[in-house]
Amino acid sequence: MTYFFETYGCQMNSAESATLTLVCRERGWTVAPNGENADLVLINTCSVRLTAEQRALGRIALYASIKKKRRAQGQRFALVVAGCMAQRMEKTLKEKYPAVDYVMGTASRSLFPLILETVEKNVNDISFPEITAEESPEFSFSSSHLEEGQFRSFVPIMHGCNNFCSYCIVPYVRGREISRDPRLILEEIRLVGERGVREITLLGQNVNSYNWNGGERLPGGELNFAGLLRTIAAEAEKSGIKWLRFLSANPKDFSPETIRVMAEHPVFCRHLHLCVQHGSNRILAAMNRGYTREHYLSLVKEIRSAMPEISLSTDILIGFPGETEEDVQETLALMDEVPFLYAYMYHYNPREGTAAYNLPDRISEEVKRERLSRVINLQKKHTTALLKKRIGAREMVLVEGISRKNADELVTRTERDEMAVVPGPASMIGSFAELSLSSLRGNTFRAKLCGHAAAPYQGETSCPGV
Repeated sequence: MTYFFETYGCQMNSAESATLTLVCRERGWTVAPNGENADLVLINTCSVRLTAEQRALGRIALYASIKKKRRAQGQRFALVVAGCMAQRMEKTLKEKYPAVDYVMGTASRSLFPLILETVEKNVNDISFPEITAEESPEFSFSSSHLEEGQFRSFVPIMHGCNNFCSYCIVPYVRGREISRDPRLILEEIRLVGERGVREITLLGQNVNSYNWNGGERLPGGELNFAGLLRTIAAEAEKSGIKWLRFLSANPKDFSPETIRVMAEHPVFCRHLHLCVQHGSNRILAAMNRGYTREHYLSLVKEIRSAMPEISLSTDILIGFPGETEEDVQETLALMDEVPFLYAYMYHYNPREGTAAYNLPDRISEEVKRERLSRVINLQKKHTTALLKKRIGAREMVLVEGISRKNADELVTRTERDEMAVVPGPASMIGSFAELSLSSLRGNTFRAKLCGHAAAPYQGETSCPGV
């Protein structure tokens, strides 16, 4: 039996797809080269933006056509839709798209083994019976989220969100915040360390709101995000993990203690994605973000004071209902004051079911696009300026793979989340190397190799001339 997954959206979806892949392999299933020839296709969807859902619906339509052809030839073809869009649309998804065999929401992963079993049992049939789901399925964390053969891994530490930002669908499709047992987190870190993982990214919809109250099950009873980071740093050093990152952090929950832990432990990469969304206090309040422009800038100052070498990235949402030109100018000014290495920039799209959906004073598409273009152009200038300052620097990188443009070059990433390409053999993939950043092409450095090792380079420090 064969399977094929398509995953869209955030890193949490990627981690959950990795878990489902393990379930397939444990049952003896193998991955198909493409969806057209698989016995089961799973589309793991995102609902954060309308465009993400439209893309998923387009893929459903494509596989509906493939399914029709396969069924006409008497062949099996099961189509499963999972993730946030599946959670949001629930039963209406199958009603609108009859080609979908099973809908599996964010809290219904326990259904997946039953789906595989049903497809296996109906080996001589081309249709599949309904599966009765739990009346109130509860989210549960998987034991491992590692993709086979990978040297980087996502490790979820919490799930859901309690913030209810007025534009955001996540609390409605992911549910309330649930923190993962720290013992299980450490167990997974030990596991991936044993399998050669070099870098871990801790995941959560609002990762720094992690709070485990284990009572008698945990010494001290309660563990907050900073305490968890301190515990994980110690475990990472024992498990061979060299780099730690985390996503996504909300400014309102970023504590001074968290900054101290990051600064004290070099295992935490000197990069932080800190979502600002907007530079206007009026719009931040309307978005229900829970912090002000002043708070954000003060936090950035504190972070950079503790870790001067750190790079920052962010999200910026333009065109929220009621936004004025003055609000846009405040956002541009904040970008100048920070500035960010890169940003995910997008304009507001109404999401039905959110608090902002029925707000008056919507901004026209034309105005939203024009405002967004100014934000994008300014960010491009900041990115270029920041990267140019780094030419000549020497950096430790993790070698990620072979360049798509040149098979003789390797793609690498610095702990500051900068990309660099360097000539080298494929045998270096998954190892650390020390590079000299010699020039810039677009947003990617071209570099010269100083040395490399399976662990961060400890040997000769001389570097070829630039």
